[in-house]
Amino acid sequence: MIVEERIYTLHPGQAGAYLKAYEAEGMAIQKPILGRMVGYYQTEFGTLNQVIHMWAYEDLAERAERRARLQADTRWQAYVAKVRPLILRQENKLLLPAPFLEVKWQD
Repeated sequence: MIVEERIYTLHPGQAGAYLKAYEAEGMAIQKPILGRMVGYYQTEFGTLNQVIHMWAYEDLAERAERRARLQADTRWQAYVAKVRPLILRQENKLLLPAPFLEVKWQD
């Protein structure tokens, strides 16, 4: 099991617009394709104007297959074109579980 952490730093004052667009349009496209949403957050302290979301996959092959399906979806392409101007920077991290972590996912 792996977890991908995606951090979007938005232009100042754009977090609300980004989250509203995701809730209204992006989530309905992304969740069925990517599957296991671990969490979706926004920052309150520290680095501001950030949205962090995490997705779990069995392995890199599953991640690659699901991400390819998402990128090929024309609805997703149209959504990304709408929200891209709100994004200043993007970071992706691949998180591996510690050896003692027992993961129980509900699909």
